[in-house]
Amino acid sequence: MYLNKRIGVVVPAYNEERFILSVISTMPEFVDKIYVVNDASTDKTGEIISREAIANTRLTVIKRTIRGGVGAAVITGHRKALQDNIDVSVVMAGDGQMDPTILKNFIEPIVDGTADYAKGNRLSSRNNRKEMPVGRSFGNFLLTNLSRISSGYYRISDPQNGYTAISAKTLKKLDLDGIEQGFAFENDMLIKLNCIGVKVVDISHPARYRGQQSKIRYLKFVLRTSWILTKGFIWRIWTKYVKRTFTKPMVVNQTEK
Repeated sequence: MYLNKRIGVVVPAYNEERFILSVISTMPEFVDKIYVVNDASTDKTGEIISREAIANTRLTVIKRTIRGGVGAAVITGHRKALQDNIDVSVVMAGDGQMDPTILKNFIEPIVDGTADYAKGNRLSSRNNRKEMPVGRSFGNFLLTNLSRISSGYYRISDPQNGYTAISAKTLKKLDLDGIEQGFAFENDMLIKLNCIGVKVVDISHPARYRGQQSKIRYLKFVLRTSWILTKGFIWRIWTKYVKRTFTKPMVVNQTEK
């Protein structure tokens, strides 16, 4: 536990046989549960985590038989965390890009009530983004501006960052089935969070790459994400402003006789 709060870490994994064991083995001791969601991997990821689960009592292995995407895997893990009465649910990818030594930085704003959702930000300084490829850095800056407009969180950066922490209270308020389940999951999550009035904070940290190969197909990703952001912006404006205006209960003043 961390300050009397139960902590769970969701690890979405698709073909991560090279990195998944190091992600599990370096998890901080205060983490109560580790949920590795095997998103229908075709390599040895499933074998590795199944063997590890025999000795690691904190580890829960969740196997998806059909690949749903990183968002689907994360949502699956969050649901299990809620079933286990986890207070703070963290997401750390199975590719080792997320530094476990800074996990407390994401949990603390949730535990002390400063925020209900914390997300990583690798774009806050030149030093933080020095390991990030130039093309990806440019793409993230572009998506930052588009996501600010779409989500309404105008001070956030690095919306593609999957290193996040969220309170159980907030998870229970979300329509998890209504969130994009592919690589645009983090962008759509911000849109949905804004509509329920969640306070979001950025956690600055360095980019961390260990020779991983991106699974994103960029043309498809750009087209899909652009559509999600456009659709999300319209949905947010309708839900938060137009719809609520028309459905707001009418107050009728009555004069006492």
